[in-house]
Amino acid sequence: MTMDATLAGHLQELRRGTVVVASLIVLRSPGYGYSLLETLSRAGFDVEANTLYPLLRRLEAQGLLTSSWNTDEARPRKFYRTTEQGDALAGTLRDEWSRIDHAIGDLSKTTGSN
Repeated sequence: MTMDATLAGHLQELRRGTVVVASLIVLRSPGYGYSLLETLSRAGFDVEANTLYPLLRRLEAQGLLTSSWNTDEARPRKFYRTTEQGDALAGTLRDEWSRIDHAIGDLSKTTGSN
């Protein structure tokens, strides 16, 4: 395996969990899948539709999102919104992310690494 392939695999693992947290945060206000893709992209999250839509269904099945159909427009859209449980999880995951970031920073300082 080349270094580029190794790096790509590790970056994919790192991003996978961050997309969950970002989606839960963004969907505190109702939104549909395509608008979420655009919002995440503008924020620097590289996620594809074939990754995001199954994630939304999984989060909904876990009770972290709720959905409803908006049929007021010519094209019906499924809107998602973070549940109270999803919001609490997002907060916990953000706290853990911060703790891990500080721990890595501390390790970098004590070992002289970046």
